[in-house]
Amino acid sequence: MITVVDYQMGNVGSIVNMLKRLGFEVRLSSVLAEIMQADKLILPGVGSFDTGMANLDRLGLREPLEQKRASGTPVLGICLGMQLLFEGSEEGDRPGLGWLRGHCIRFRFEERDTRLKIPHMGWNDVRPVQRESLFREMAEDAGYYFVHSYHAVCTDPADVLGFTTHGYEFASAVQRANVSGTQFHPEKSHKHGKRLLKSFAESA
Repeated sequence: MITVVDYQMGNVGSIVNMLKRLGFEVRLSSVLAEIMQADKLILPGVGSFDTGMANLDRLGLREPLEQKRASGTPVLGICLGMQLLFEGSEEGDRPGLGWLRGHCIRFRFEERDTRLKIPHMGWNDVRPVQRESLFREMAEDAGYYFVHSYHAVCTDPADVLGFTTHGYEFASAVQRANVSGTQFHPEKSHKHGKRLLKSFAESA
């Protein structure tokens, strides 16, 4: 059973629906017992870093999520969910989950370059640097849907699965052991996003 963690940060129905269409058992839940029983966990999210962490704490989910991570349960963070995997963010003061070393920063562009917008919104490419995991079935020209103003900076370059360019190159997909994340929204990325969610759902 794949459990999508419901911590009241954005509409997550599209993730559940896509996984169901792919034939996987999936549920949306914030119930402790259901999260602890999950074979895989997806941490989605749209919104601010501090609000996301505050909601996890208010719902009493930080500790059970930590237990599942420590036990080896595969976890996928999406968008804000990926950012919460890190130690913290310029967007707020609360500490993140700290499962990946590094912090999230706001995009910084030269003031004279008015072509670049924040948030980074729309379709963009991902350049995989590790294909044996989430990107094992990806086409070279795969594009994904992004909407974000902050991005992760990994302390350890080995944690980066893929890069995307918006003004400069940033880590758009990450993984350390059983924890992975995508800054883009696979559930909004049509066939390429469907393949990526399938790769996660079928992972050991």
